[in-house]
Order: sequence, then structure tokens, then C-alpha cells
Amino acid sequence: MKRRVLYSACLAALVSAALGSAGASARVDATPGATPGVTPTSILIGGTVPLTGAASAYASIGRGADAYFKYLNARGGVNGRRITYRILDDAYNPALTVQQTRQLVQEEKVFAVFNSLGTEHNLAIRPFLNQMQVPQVFAATGASTFGTDYRRYPWTIGYQPSYVAEGAMYGRYLVGQRPGARVAVLVQNDDYGKDLVNGLRQGLGKSGRIVAQEGYEATATDVSSQIAKLKDSGARNLVLVATPAFAIRAYIAVNKLGWKPQIIVNTVASATNTMKIAALSSGQVAEGSVSVGFLKDPTDPRWSKDAGIRLYRQIMKQYGSGDANDVYNVYAMASAHTFVTALRKAGKNLTRESLIRALTSLDERDNPFLLPGVTVRTSATDRFPIEQVRLQRWTKGRWTLVS
Repeated sequence: MKRRVLYSACLAALVSAALGSAGASARVDATPGATPGVTPTSILIGGTVPLTGAASAYASIGRGADAYFKYLNARGGVNGRRITYRILDDAYNPALTVQQTRQLVQEEKVFAVFNSLGTEHNLAIRPFLNQMQVPQVFAATGASTFGTDYRRYPWTIGYQPSYVAEGAMYGRYLVGQRPGARVAVLVQNDDYGKDLVNGLRQGLGKSGRIVAQEGYEATATDVSSQIAKLKDSGARNLVLVATPAFAIRAYIAVNKLGWKPQIIVNTVASATNTMKIAALSSGQVAEGSVSVGFLKDPTDPRWSKDAGIRLYRQIMKQYGSGDANDVYNVYAMASAHTFVTALRKAGKNLTRESLIRALTSLDERDNPFLLPGVTVRTSATDRFPIEQVRLQRWTKGRWTLVS
């Protein structure tokens, strides 16, 4: 009998092969005086999310977390404190991310910056936040630097699995299915894209190779010409390292060309609502696509009676907005749940220093929004909170776990 396997990314080995060593070390030192953003009855946090613009599909990553905090506040908050979460719209523009993060820290005096989205965006604000000794909590990016460069940036921690590890898993899958796999890649031209492609190369090893790679800018409006060039390479496999809008455009372009590759779509564009749009727009091209997952999908019938998804739907009904079938809301609540776990662990005498200590000693096994078996674990030298994912295949309008 086949059994399902929980794939665990071997991040230490993968990341060290793809990235250089961290920069100069720094310490987390306590400073006297009142902790900004904290009162006996409240905690003020903030972050940036693209509520508008080309990446507005990620708006739910902010709104879902806000809904969870409102649910928590209605039940007394954390250690008697209610959480206020200020979400600012950066329209997926790193320059605006910097400006708004400075506003949150210097004008609004937030306790921590939480859940800000985007690789380039979090890279842009990381030096400032570490200089100001403001926790940069659960940066919404899988860029490996947010787990590896902790000595230089001790106030920063990511949340989702590493892009390097994700890419390596795809590479291993491809050569396992098709030894000698010829792979074409559509990739966003930034550090997020570079990380995932680096991992893909590692996973392919000597048993497969990337025969064509085409990039696009986050400000672009079309990827048809890139897809045409990738088709001309003769590759039988296409890896989409793209955000939702561009992944959908890629599926449409593949269909128009009559190309029928095995498609792998990275997790940042694999939400069920995104895939349904892609499938409706591209005939049968999306069928059989492969990705990875670590969250419970609210559209998957297997979770219809699950306590975590029931809680999720209850929170969305009472406090949420937008599409309750959007898995990015689930991601947001998972992240918010872990943040609350850290706040409780930090204790009633909450400081930025105590939060960092809590964030770097997590062992959360009961997050109701994560797939069974996925734990959130960190240490002073391991800042990859989630290192477990499952391979999944798009079949008849939903993701099914690969046995």
C-alpha cells in the first residue's frame, strides 16, 4: 500500500549551497524605558500589503490576519492586551514599502512590523528595522536570506518555506518522473525568482537541465513573448516562478500556442482561486499542474469537517472580508496564530527583546490552519519556521496530495 509522505525540506544543506554566508554579526540588546506600541491593555503592530495594483491578489494576507486578531480580541486578547493591526497599502512598490514602514515606526510607534509582503519589499526595510531594533516578524516571503542572515539582522524572521527548498523539491520531482528532464522557466526578475531557480537547479542536479529561461518585470503587463520563446526551446516541462496575475497570463499564453508541457507552478501563485481562474482561461492546460502546499485548502472537501477550517470559516463570517475560499486568508491566519503563540510565550512583561526570544524558540504543533504534521519550529540559529510541505497536483478543479 502506498503511503503519503510528508516532504521535509533539508534547508541547511540547500541554502548553504545557494547563498553566501551572512554579513557582520549584531546583538539584540535591551534598552531601558517603555516599549513602543505596548500599553497594559493594547499592542499596536503594523505592516504593508498590496491592497491595490498588480499584486492585489495578496491583499487577503493582511486582511485575513486582521480578522484573526479581531476574533482573538473578542476573547480577551493576549495576556489582557488587544491587538491593533495597521495595514498600509504599498501597491507592491518597494519605495512605498520603505516610506510606509518608516511612518509605522517613527510616527505611529508600532511595537513590531508584522507580515509585510514581498521579497524586494522586505529586503528594502530590513536594514532600517534592525537599526531601530524593531522586530520584523514573519516577513511574507520565502527568500532564504530571511532565515540565514540572522547574525547580521537579529530582529528579522520569515515564516513560509524557503524558495530554495521549494525549487529543489520541484527539481527532484521532475527528474524522478522524467530522467533527463528538459525544463523551461518563466521567472520574475528579482531575488525571489533567483532563489527559487537556484533551488530548482540543485534539485535537477546532473539528471536534468534548464534549457531556457525567460524573465519578466513585476511592472510588466504581458508574458506572451516569453512563453513563445520557452516553447521554442523544445522543453517538455515548464516551471512558473511567478505571482498570481503573471501565472494566469502564462497559462493563457501556453494554451494559445497549443503547447502541452508538464507545468509546475510555485506556491505563491497556486491558491485554488488563482488556479480556477487559470483553468477557466486556458482550457485543459492547467490540469495536472504540480505545486507544493503546507496549508489546509478551504475549498478541499477533505477539510469540510475539520476543526481548523470550521474555525477559519467562523472567523471569516464574523470578522473577515473578501473571498472565504481564498487560501491566502488561511496563510494569514496561520501566521497570525503563530504570532499570538509567540506573544504568549514572551510573557506579560512584553518587550521587543522578549518577543524576539520567543520567536526564536518556537515549537508550535497545534496551528489549526496548517496541514497535519506541519510544525512551526525555530531556534536561535534556525529561523525557518516552516520547513515541511506536501507535493500536490491540480486535478478536476482542486489540489490533491501526491501519494
